[in-house]
Amino acid sequence: MRFDFFRRSGASSAGDGDSMPGALSQSEAGANGHVAYEMLLDGQRRVIGYRMAWRGPGDQPGTRTAAAAGVKALMDVLALHLNPESAGWLLGPQVLFVDVSVDALFQSELQSLPASNVVLCMGPDDLLDGDMRSILLFLREQGFGFMLCGAKTLPEDPELRAIVTHVEVDANDADTVARLRQEMLLGHPAVELIAARVQTWREYDACVARRVNAFIDGTFGNPPVREAEDALQPESLLIVQLMQMIQRNEDVRTIEAALKHDAALTYRLLRYINSPSVGMAVEIHSLRHAVAMLGYSPLYRWLSLLLATSNKAGSPFMMKKAILRGRFVELMGQGMLPASEADNLFVAGMFSLLDQLLGVSMEGVLRKVQLTEAVQQAILSRGGLYGPFVALAEACELDNGDAARLSEALFVSAAQVNAAQLTALVWSQDAGPVASGS
Repeated sequence: MRFDFFRRSGASSAGDGDSMPGALSQSEAGANGHVAYEMLLDGQRRVIGYRMAWRGPGDQPGTRTAAAAGVKALMDVLALHLNPESAGWLLGPQVLFVDVSVDALFQSELQSLPASNVVLCMGPDDLLDGDMRSILLFLREQGFGFMLCGAKTLPEDPELRAIVTHVEVDANDADTVARLRQEMLLGHPAVELIAARVQTWREYDACVARRVNAFIDGTFGNPPVREAEDALQPESLLIVQLMQMIQRNEDVRTIEAALKHDAALTYRLLRYINSPSVGMAVEIHSLRHAVAMLGYSPLYRWLSLLLATSNKAGSPFMMKKAILRGRFVELMGQGMLPASEADNLFVAGMFSLLDQLLGVSMEGVLRKVQLTEAVQQAILSRGGLYGPFVALAEACELDNGDAARLSEALFVSAAQVNAAQLTALVWSQDAGPVASGS
């Protein structure tokens, strides 16, 4: 359904030919832009959604643009990879937050994603625009949520107040949070409070105490790591032992005997091997069966994923981030490197965050885990065969403006980078929870 009947006089649709001077057309934005996102964490440090943005040529890194052309390009890419006609919505319960302008509300591309999984982020001036009342009510009735940004209070108009489902707050603004909570206690419709761009764990913990979810960007990480040689937990040490046995090409019966020392780890490994993300045609019942079907190389990859998720004190979001990075690096290498390199690409991407996952210095990890020289170069210096792919993954996460330059150096298009990012998001829906033992 198109919204042309809502269009105000003087508002031109993208592609009408009378856009702002110097602005990119939609086709140009779609061909050259990159997707950027922040993660939404709940009180248990789990990823429950993403705030999506479009970075066109010339856009400032880290800024939120709500221009109609950028929103259209973003929606087209999201629909293609997250909501294809053949499969439907691929992110399950995850919610996407998208900053939109007034003109962006009229675009039919909004209909390309399930309304119940999309929250439109707007400032108070746009939400309080009387001319917008009809389209806002229409979209809310369809199921779209609305997040009010840059305001200290909710709208006084009851009809507009009912449209607002989320409110953006500052992580350190306890007074505004308390005021909004009080308004809800007085009978006003409940809204979900979300802190924007939380920078530290202290700010995050303050948000949790106030029952406020938090957006974090790619700069957010875990506290400083320990240096102790014995910092690895027992399960992590067993996984390292198994990985070393595979590299020495030891007999599968010997590896299976070592694995039997930890029944829980055996269960998690088999559960992961049989998960949708692996896509086995038959159910695997034992390690020996898995090796007979696929060989040692995938087993090394599976164990590396379990190692990354073996820290019981680790953050679910960091596990998700590592899995996403590993899959992205693997996908970017497809077609450029031989298929036999896929597992090494995945390991290089995921292990580049292993110090934060395990709480041990990277040098300490590498003294325990024997990795190929190429993987070590990628992890330590972003050099070697796999390093440029890891560097590109990092640039996409940081949204620092380097993604375009690094992708050009690899001779890959923005469309390929976007496809890899969003495909990795979908893949992590299956890989992440199973790997973390949930």
